[in-house]
Amino acid sequence: MNAETDRPDAPLPYLQRIRSWYLALGYGTPYRWAHFDDVPFTPLARPLADCSLALITTAAPYQPDKGDQGPGAPYNGAAKFFAVYSGDTASDPDLRISHIAIDRAHTSAEDQGSYFPLAALRVLAQRGMIGAVGPRYHGLPTDRSQPKTIEVHAPEIVARCKADGADAALLVANCPVCHQSVTLAARALEEAGISTVVMGCARDIVEHVGAPRLLFSDFPLGNAAGRPNDRASQLQTAELAVRLLAEADAPRSTMRSPLKWNGAAGWKRDYCNVDLLSPQQLAARRQEFDRVKQEAKTARGGP
Repeated sequence: MNAETDRPDAPLPYLQRIRSWYLALGYGTPYRWAHFDDVPFTPLARPLADCSLALITTAAPYQPDKGDQGPGAPYNGAAKFFAVYSGDTASDPDLRISHIAIDRAHTSAEDQGSYFPLAALRVLAQRGMIGAVGPRYHGLPTDRSQPKTIEVHAPEIVARCKADGADAALLVANCPVCHQSVTLAARALEEAGISTVVMGCARDIVEHVGAPRLLFSDFPLGNAAGRPNDRASQLQTAELAVRLLAEADAPRSTMRSPLKWNGAAGWKRDYCNVDLLSPQQLAARRQEFDRVKQEAKTARGGP
């Protein structure tokens, strides 16, 4: 452990770690994360057992022509998406997270249930804990441009949730910027009268932006919906999230999941830790990051 995470239960300080990482790679002025002092809050308007719940994800539909998107795939900028999309919750979609910066050293994205909790929400609906899963799930692009998220993507998410008659929404984050994007969308939904809860692993990012409700799972990025290949943990995570929807009585309500990560203990030490890399390794990471950025620009249609 280093000084940042000298307690095993201390959340990983993503804002600090990412700032140091990009400065070490030579990118200069650090990224300025969104931050709001005031946080909108809409209490649940009806009993949880009567509510229709929308599911919002930053995962991308599988695109067979876009390279490796399977378990353990390297960062794949070509697989990104740039507009809100929707899918039928009665289907079993194939969604992937190869296009975003999950913790590839300590998780493989092999189990969709660890980042897309549709199956768990169906169980909660069958048991009567929630009234229903909404008719559609919605994909929210991960965009470093805060104005794009606030002015384009978040209003579209609001419009689609309203069209579906959603009483509440569960938003699942994966990468660092995903945590910012879903929090911005949650704020817009709350302002529109739809209660929200964010599932996330980067507590400091969500709380820095300012979320109404957060279920924090102290797991490597890419597992906000529960441990991979562990249906019990995924169901428990979904239960905690919807319970927070009903029980929170003020904005900035954070609940920490009691579940523990069952993988290697060193994941907090390893994530974006410049102290563990040589100058040569940092240079190689810079080269790889520039390649992926160009790949994403090409996918977007840029130069």
